[in-house]
Amino acid sequence: MEQVHKDLEINQDFKVGKKSKSSKVKIKDIFARDKLIIRFIFIICCALVAYFIYYFIVWNIIVSFTDWEGLIQTSGFIGFENYFRMVNDPIFWIALRNNIVFMIVFIPSSIIIGLFLAILLDQKVRKESVFRTIYLFPYALSFIVTGYLWQWMFIEEGVINTILDLFGLGFLQQAWVSDPNIAIFSVSLALVWQFSGYVMLIFLAAIRSVPQSHVMAAQIDGASGFKLYSRVIIPQIKTSTFTAFVILMIFALKAFDFIWILTDEGGPGWATTILPIMIYRVAFRSNQFAYSAAIATTLLLIVMLIVVPYLYITYRKRK
Repeated sequence: MEQVHKDLEINQDFKVGKKSKSSKVKIKDIFARDKLIIRFIFIICCALVAYFIYYFIVWNIIVSFTDWEGLIQTSGFIGFENYFRMVNDPIFWIALRNNIVFMIVFIPSSIIIGLFLAILLDQKVRKESVFRTIYLFPYALSFIVTGYLWQWMFIEEGVINTILDLFGLGFLQQAWVSDPNIAIFSVSLALVWQFSGYVMLIFLAAIRSVPQSHVMAAQIDGASGFKLYSRVIIPQIKTSTFTAFVILMIFALKAFDFIWILTDEGGPGWATTILPIMIYRVAFRSNQFAYSAAIATTLLLIVMLIVVPYLYITYRKRK
């Protein structure tokens, strides 16, 4: 009888082991299927990105070497003729100059104001979340909505001139977006208002990530206020500063909708026309698609000169 019981126990153990083994195989099969699904989705995403981004980038570069004009595509290869035309086009240099002026005014102003707001919020103020939401709210607005808002504020009888007159500063009243001499600066002012909250959020997260041991050690050594931030905290958030700079730089190079709405298609004349607006006007107003593709390719190269070093530096630091 004892031998029979032992045989039964052995058989039961064998069956249980067999079941557990088969269950393990099923779990592996499930994971294998999941991996296949993940790989399939990944391949589809890569194919879509390759087609809708990289294929059209290559296609745009190829078009820039042709003589395509009008609605019907032509395939006449003309080499670098469009690029030579671009170099000799005074409008291209005006647009490029406007881009540079716009970046010089817009980027440092947004970084300085954003850093100042982040430092203010880092003082453990009451209702910090409310102030953070207020500062970030302009960035949440659509650029088209913001463009119409500032267009209404910049007109001769608009809010800005009315406030200046109310405080006895009527001599500062300007035709903010109608004067070619100051139009690009007015555009920069409006975009600084919209982007400062976003930059503030980047800096606030960076300041809060600084180790408290460093801050406490600096405070013990007598650093406080301006010295604490200038000598201890700000030097440790250089990566975030560089990130904010690159993001603002890329937007400044490709800004379109906001300036288009605010200045009535890059006016007055070409005073606020930047490269993306010139690309649109050349392509869809003059039907010179090949020439527009050459300008777009040049803009792509300018953006890559900024983005590629940033990606390389980021990769090196992570490695």
